[in-house]
Amino acid sequence: MNRTITKEKVFNHSIDQIWNAITKAEEISTWFIQADFKAEKGYNYTFTSEPNEKGCTTISGTVKEASPYTLVYTWVVADTKVETTVTWSLEDLGNSTKLQLTHSGIENYAGETAIAMFESFNGGWDNCINGLTDYLKQVLNAR
Repeated sequence: MNRTITKEKVFNHSIDQIWNAITKAEEISTWFIQADFKAEKGYNYTFTSEPNEKGCTTISGTVKEASPYTLVYTWVVADTKVETTVTWSLEDLGNSTKLQLTHSGIENYAGETAIAMFESFNGGWDNCINGLTDYLKQVLNAR
């Protein structure tokens, strides 16, 4: 089993636009998930999904690093005690920005659950990157 999910995308947006989109609660809540979040080391955040047939899902954790253009936080899905780590890294390419997202520690789930969670997270992060892409296109077109 792969132990780490990695996603990369180059955006035709400034590094600060991308940074704001992944670190400001009001922006995260627009394109990803309802967020109580601050990009401050030690901040205990909560993400809450929209209700569906299974109810709401809550994800919580602690911001471990929020230095210029690197954001690291723990990721704990409600009703589990399993902690994984999400890292966002941005690189200024001049007229564009490279985003790299990694989600590690999924092997901390027991047995078959680790495989199921890996598949769930992998698809979820694809949706997340697509949501960010759409959001940034709207932001750019709104100016």
